[in-house]
Amino acid sequence: MASFTENTQQIRHEFRTLKSIFDQIKDTYFKDENYFCEISMGMSGDYQIAIEEGSTMIRVGSSIFGERNYSKD
Repeated sequence: MASFTENTQQIRHEFRTLKSIFDQIKDTYFKDENYFCEISMGMSGDYQIAIEEGSTMIRVGSSIFGERNYSKD
């Protein structure tokens, strides 16, 4: 999950950094492991940037189901 900001360059930088870390871990420890292939980045508000930066899994629940209603119970 990226920072909660309107600054798309910051969000892009964060996703790019996470993808770089993922790639380093993959190359170092899981090079020959097909199961190490998913990187989950991006939510309803920033999924397009996440996909552009290499995300293979996104979370868009609020785009489908709407915003959460928090009760004070």
